[in-house]
Amino acid sequence: MRTTFTKLNAGISLLLLSSFSAVAQTDTSDLSSMLDNNPDKAAKEYTYGAFKTTRVINSHSIENTAKGTLDFKISHRFSSMSGGIHEFFGLDGATIRLGLDYGVTNWLTVGVGRSSLYKEYDGYVKAKLLRQTVHNEMPLSVSYVGGMSLTSMSAPLLLGRPLVSPEKYQFSNRLFFFNQLLIARKLSNTFTVQLMPTHVHYNFVNTIAEPNDIYALGAAGRIKLSRRTTLNLEYFYQFNQLTGTTNSLSVGFDIETGGHVFQLHFTNSNGMTERTFVGQTHDKWEDGHFRFGFNIARVFTIVKPKDFENSRNKIW
Repeated sequence: MRTTFTKLNAGISLLLLSSFSAVAQTDTSDLSSMLDNNPDKAAKEYTYGAFKTTRVINSHSIENTAKGTLDFKISHRFSSMSGGIHEFFGLDGATIRLGLDYGVTNWLTVGVGRSSLYKEYDGYVKAKLLRQTVHNEMPLSVSYVGGMSLTSMSAPLLLGRPLVSPEKYQFSNRLFFFNQLLIARKLSNTFTVQLMPTHVHYNFVNTIAEPNDIYALGAAGRIKLSRRTTLNLEYFYQFNQLTGTTNSLSVGFDIETGGHVFQLHFTNSNGMTERTFVGQTHDKWEDGHFRFGFNIARVFTIVKPKDFENSRNKIW
């Protein structure tokens, strides 16, 4: 009898332990499921399309060229419209820049270019530091842009005479450098703002009284007018200036057509590199000295990403 009770107790104990184990496994499974569905563990969703291309007008935008993509840019700035019909409102003369931007990664872009103004060669790197998220875990996007340029012209002239003799105009005198932060926020699907604290260094300036370092703060905005059209505005305020220069102000439209983005604008800046449009803009809007210009961007996929879903190129 005792043996029978002992066996019965053992059986009941085994049954209870099995039931508890089953319940515990079910509860653990449910808890794991709840943790997996925790929104805090979900991947961050980043904003995109703050600007249609990697340039606002003259300056860089917060956008980067996508990894494995080559962006070919053609930029024109015609002469001042103040010449009237005699100069065909500036269309008789123009400066041009040809540029190639390549996305090394989705956060790192490198670029080179050549401008007819000052016969200038330039290069830059742009790196994303922070990226705005949809749910404001990160409220801003921040990128760093740094670069240098080289003029291949002979020694600059003052009143028709060289400022220095050719043998004293060394290679280092031809170099210029810039550093810039891009701080942007996409406030809505239609409106983006961007600030651009900028430093430009000139190895050579015309007079001793002029600064070698120019400090400026740029501000830019984009308003979406339609699915393929935006209104862009860009302004740079100089805290110190080279002789005879003024602040750069530009306004224009972006028009997207398939793989191209056309940027049509008016600006008082003749140059298209930071050392020229930030620190060497001479024309003033109030004097009627502004010019028509355009940028054309065409992107080509060089390295096809593994998750490439369609044939349309894009920027990040």
